[in-house]
Amino acid sequence: MTAGRKVNTFSQSWCTPPKYVNAIKDFWGGEIQLDPCSNDYSMVGATMEYKLPETDGLQMEWRYRTIYVNPPYGADRLRGTTIKNWLAKCTFAHEEYNAEVIALIPAATNTSHWKKYVFGAADAICFLADTRLRFYVNGSEHEKGAPMACCLIYWGDKIKNFIEHFDQYGAAIDISDLKNKKISLNDRSLFDEEFCGD
Repeated sequence: MTAGRKVNTFSQSWCTPPKYVNAIKDFWGGEIQLDPCSNDYSMVGATMEYKLPETDGLQMEWRYRTIYVNPPYGADRLRGTTIKNWLAKCTFAHEEYNAEVIALIPAATNTSHWKKYVFGAADAICFLADTRLRFYVNGSEHEKGAPMACCLIYWGDKIKNFIEHFDQYGAAIDISDLKNKKISLNDRSLFDEEFCGD
């Protein structure tokens, strides 16, 4: 779930298509414990939901076993945050709490947030075959597909299961060996402790 695809927009709630919600729930045995980017139209049905703008999930603790994140893709000028902060928090939750995290994000492999929080930090990726993902907007399927390719990023130790489970949705690959290369992991200047929860 997300507060919006556009810059500082909370008027529309962009939701994950049901087939991906169901696939993620199935992967985790039917339960998603935390959705930190939820909204009133959420179909995730997580045990705990943080909803923007009332509750900023970046300021809350993510000490949960399974976390699904569909973050705002644009910049939030009010809070001074971007998708980079959400991916930093995904990495933090996995490293600090051993949480399993799946995030639905644009496949922007040339960006600094991918280099800092995906390559060398995450364990697997599924590049979705739906090249123009049709999000649900305010509860209804959007008539146009997303203008960018999307993927599911996984931080967790069930890499083989992730690949086997999500391979039907696109190209699922193991990237855990990049952790050994430590691509810029010590230079996480975008990761501010104020977004760690505590």
